[in-house]
Amino acid sequence: MRIGVPKETRADERRVAATPETVAKIAQRGAEVVVEEGAGDRASLADAAYAEAGARIVPRQEAWSSDVVLKVQPPTSGEAELLAPESVVISFLNPEAHPEAFRALCERGVTVLAMEAVPRIARAQKMDALSSMANLAGYKAVLEAANVYGKYFPLLMTAAGTIPPTQVLVIGAGVAGLSAVVTARRLGAVVRAFDPRPAVKEQVQSLGARFLDLELTAEETAGGYAAAQSEEFLRKERELLARHLREVDIVISAALIAGRTAPVLITEEMVGSMRAGSVIVDLAVEQGGNCALTRRDEVVEAGGVRILGYANMASRLPIHGSQLYARNVLNLLLHAWSDGGVATDEADEIVSATALILRGQDRRAARDERPTPYAHRPVPAGGA
Repeated sequence: MRIGVPKETRADERRVAATPETVAKIAQRGAEVVVEEGAGDRASLADAAYAEAGARIVPRQEAWSSDVVLKVQPPTSGEAELLAPESVVISFLNPEAHPEAFRALCERGVTVLAMEAVPRIARAQKMDALSSMANLAGYKAVLEAANVYGKYFPLLMTAAGTIPPTQVLVIGAGVAGLSAVVTARRLGAVVRAFDPRPAVKEQVQSLGARFLDLELTAEETAGGYAAAQSEEFLRKERELLARHLREVDIVISAALIAGRTAPVLITEEMVGSMRAGSVIVDLAVEQGGNCALTRRDEVVEAGGVRILGYANMASRLPIHGSQLYARNVLNLLLHAWSDGGVATDEADEIVSATALILRGQDRRAARDERPTPYAHRPVPAGGA
């Protein structure tokens, strides 16, 4: 069995789906590993390191024509044409965001194990790339905010006077949000966090942040993610957030809904009420954004407030992003491995959940409801 690792072509993608560490483990299982020239360059992984781990460095076409192809971003329509019929792809897929590519993969007759569809069960935790990437995204979001914010984070008492601590609001207490809470607290900020699910209150408070309560209780999906809410519910959320936005300096927004456009929780009027010099980092940008003024991959200035709309945030940490993602991919690959190649046994809970395309057949109707990753959680691609 030959396993190929092509170079990512998306402009903002710096990660790679296999590292020399995971290549060595695959080679130990008896598979041939081929890596496209320069596949790891943007993650500081040289071709020589892959070769030393047992891989063969090859041109693009040879990497794509393998029995199994490992990727980060979903294959494009053009890349689908490079795949061998009946081959297997392990990558993020996000069919709702890439319908043409999804159709091309089906027409090619391949099987795709989608990383965003890994079920939330104990034995699949080591394959959970969404959580791995969301953790990085939440951390990096705070650092990006600190980089453009013109003030000190912690309380500072000097002979020249006292500087109060930065006030941070985190919207959405999923993996990315909780990571942002931890990072902001480590930098010395005073943190408050909002999530419509009361179940996360204890997690937020255990990290030293203040949890903002909403009188209404939000619904959750079977996997524990926030479900779509009514317009009345969203109105009450905006009212609550509007009161706090006037008091904070930095907002990290990571409110996502499974397979849906992200809810707009920060209106233009609400941005106008914020202090000049404040910063918003919108981690939901790849699903439309939580702020009405967010523009993908741009920094927008509105009334002295800067809104960062960086997509694929986890890719801004390419070394550890590649390391963690490659391990997630390796664990799924080894789970599906059989004597005849990569198994596509629908009776297996993990394979059944992740195989959104099975030998060219669209299996989305057969899956349970799954979350969609954000930039990170890469793609709606990284993803929070």
